[in-house]
Amino acid sequence: MKAAVVIPTYNERENIGLLIDEILALGIDIQIIVVDDNSPDGTGELLDDIAAREPTVHVIHRPGKLGLGTAHIAGFRRALQMDVDVILSMDADFSHHPRYIPALIAAAQEKDIVIGSRYVPGGGSVNCGFNRTLLSQGANAFARAVLGLHAHDCTAGFRCYRRYVLENAPLDQIFSNGYSFLIEMLYRCQRLGYSVGETPIIFENRQRGSSKISKTEIIRATYTVLRLAPGRLLGRV
Repeated sequence: MKAAVVIPTYNERENIGLLIDEILALGIDIQIIVVDDNSPDGTGELLDDIAAREPTVHVIHRPGKLGLGTAHIAGFRRALQMDVDVILSMDADFSHHPRYIPALIAAAQEKDIVIGSRYVPGGGSVNCGFNRTLLSQGANAFARAVLGLHAHDCTAGFRCYRRYVLENAPLDQIFSNGYSFLIEMLYRCQRLGYSVGETPIIFENRQRGSSKISKTEIIRATYTVLRLAPGRLLGRV
C-alpha cells in the first residue's frame, strides 16, 4: 500500500536527518511529511535542504510551538491530498524506530488503525526508567478503564491509519492538544466503529535532544480522559 508518514518536530535537528535516512532506506513507497513548529535550533532549515534533494520529503512550517495535536492534524490534511492508502504518525527522536513501519503497514490490511505497542507480547521499552514506565502504564490503565479503550497502548503516537479513517474522523472537533490528542483521537475513532490492532515495538528512550513531556502534559491527559468520559456514557462520538 502507498503510505505517508507524519512527523511533528520541535528542536529535532540532531535526529530528523538520520530518521529520514532510515525511512528512505526501507525502500518502500512512502511520502514523508514533517511538521516543524519554527524550531529555534534550525530543524526547519535542515528540512528544507533535505526536501530540496528528496522529492518524497515535504515540510510544513508553522509560526511557533502550536502543539502536537494540531501538528498531527496539519500533517494528516497534507497527506490526504496525496495518493496514499495509509497514513502513519511517529516521533522524530527514534523512540519509534522506522524498522517497524513495514509491520504497521502490513497489519493495516486487516485493521483500520494499527498501533506500535509497548504493551503487547513482544513489545517493551528500554532506557525509560522506572518512574516513567510506571507513569505510562498507569496512564494507559486509567484511559482504558474510564473510556473503554480496547488498545493496550492508548498513549502511543506510533500509529498507522487507513485513509478513510482520517477522512471520516472529526478532526475539527478534537479539542485536545499535546500528547492528550493521541488519547482523544483513538477514543473518537473507536467510537466511530473502526477496528484497532496493535503490533509490538520496542520503545527506545531518546538518545539525543531533550524530552517534550512535562507535568503539564500529564495533567492535560488526565483532564482529557475525564472530559471525554460523560460522552461515552451518553453514547456520543
